[in-house]
Amino acid sequence: MIDRRRLIQAGVLGLGAMALPGVAGMFLRQGFTHGVASGEPSANSVLLWTRFVGEADVKLRAEVASDAMFQKLVTGAEVVAAPDRDYTAKVIVKGLAPGRWYYYRFVAPDGTRSVVGRTRTLPNGSLDKFGIGLFSCSNLPFGWFNAYAHACERNDLDLIVHVGDYLYEYAIGTYPSVGETLTGRVIEPAHEMVTLADYRLRYASYRLDPDLQKLHQSYPMIAQWDDHELTNDAWVGGAENHQADKEGDWETRKAIAERVYREWMPVSDDRFGSYQIGDLATLFKLETRISGRSAPPSLEAALKDQPDIAKALLNFRDGVLRDPARTLLGMQQESWLKENLRKSTQSKTRWQIVSQQIVMGEIVAPQQVGQWLPEDAPEFLKRRMAAGLVAAKLGLPYNFDSWGGFPAARTRLLQDSLEAGANPIVLAGDSHNAWAQNLSLGNTAAGVEFATHSVTSPGFESYLRRGAPTDVAAALQATNPGLVFSNTHQRGYTSILLGRDQAVGQFHFMKTIRERSTELAETRSLRVRHGERRLIEG
Repeated sequence: MIDRRRLIQAGVLGLGAMALPGVAGMFLRQGFTHGVASGEPSANSVLLWTRFVGEADVKLRAEVASDAMFQKLVTGAEVVAAPDRDYTAKVIVKGLAPGRWYYYRFVAPDGTRSVVGRTRTLPNGSLDKFGIGLFSCSNLPFGWFNAYAHACERNDLDLIVHVGDYLYEYAIGTYPSVGETLTGRVIEPAHEMVTLADYRLRYASYRLDPDLQKLHQSYPMIAQWDDHELTNDAWVGGAENHQADKEGDWETRKAIAERVYREWMPVSDDRFGSYQIGDLATLFKLETRISGRSAPPSLEAALKDQPDIAKALLNFRDGVLRDPARTLLGMQQESWLKENLRKSTQSKTRWQIVSQQIVMGEIVAPQQVGQWLPEDAPEFLKRRMAAGLVAAKLGLPYNFDSWGGFPAARTRLLQDSLEAGANPIVLAGDSHNAWAQNLSLGNTAAGVEFATHSVTSPGFESYLRRGAPTDVAAALQATNPGLVFSNTHQRGYTSILLGRDQAVGQFHFMKTIRERSTELAETRSLRVRHGERRLIEG
């Protein structure tokens, strides 16, 4: 019987693996290994991806047709799958018609063909509707990617947006624990990913998932990393889950993570960019992790050894937290977004979709949270919660890794949007929980946010076990006036259905992730009318 781990390792390491004992021949996986993918569409082009393992560079031909049987070839291009890119291959095909579905495949020199993928160009001109599927936080050992499978059964989506935590870096037994891990959902390598081979192997193991392969095969994707594609709570100068004495130089690890992401994902080399969806929407893809994110504020550090907690909290709130020099995007990206929001509205585009990784609306912890922690909660969590509840009395957010930890940067973005006359719909992920929020500057409505729940990663239910989900949601919404809807205990994804006069956000909650199923538990819908910048339920 072929050992699965050795097989994946051979495929990831490619030619170099032939030198490993026992790998040559039986264990070396060759040919098309991980399906196909497409991404970053424009009105006339799209990026195509595949992986083909050979003994050296292999020249592939990408074929694009208007029909699934390839009776009507439209265009094609050649691309090399090379060992130094982990045998992945990406090519941008041009000369396509706007707003059209196309079929594509790759052909090897020996005539071997990849599976057939389906992709779509963005439309030009006047447009009445457009559907976006929004995903985040897919931790494979926690459960099945049923949300991906459900999206593939629909006929009203045109584009997939993945706002990060596409995979996770941890060792087997660490998030999830061994007891929480679903049988058969195995990741490689067994240890935390740190080296180039580690990152490649983790992507290779994730991309063997059939529902993830199907999602890529069915739709074009606009994707951006969050922190776990690097390591937890990353920022420009480091990360919570990176210790130099154990894991080496941060700049080296960061460069490896970005390199492997670009190898394995259907993305260009641009960290941020915009995509024009006819006259209906401009979609802005932002990067909030390593382009310009300042050191995260630390409430625990601010309170350490401080005899006067109230005074220390005030100093933290009015000092470090609100420092205008601290950025999430960096000033270059901020300036770019400001200018392009203005260009979008001047061109009479109806909606401005701000696709980024982290929750923008501020969420303050309700005081009831302390009652919902189980008695066996870890001490560090009890200490953090106690500090968070004190902070909440001053209106400080529970999560400083979100935009709540960068209030001056958030204010600048919303001001720029208002000055441009934009109708922004912010897309986010990261928190594992579902949030629908009104974004305001003072009493002025500035936009709306759909922050999607996770595909599999657990939400508040994993540590607020003494609180009923309905009680948690009610307390959160009572404490946070801008929060229109929340769900902190179910997994799934969100779809955004754009129309000229309104946009509808739908939170889809899967019945289970512990068995493979596309059955929904429920769907909740909220809408925003063009020009109002406020959410309406239903």
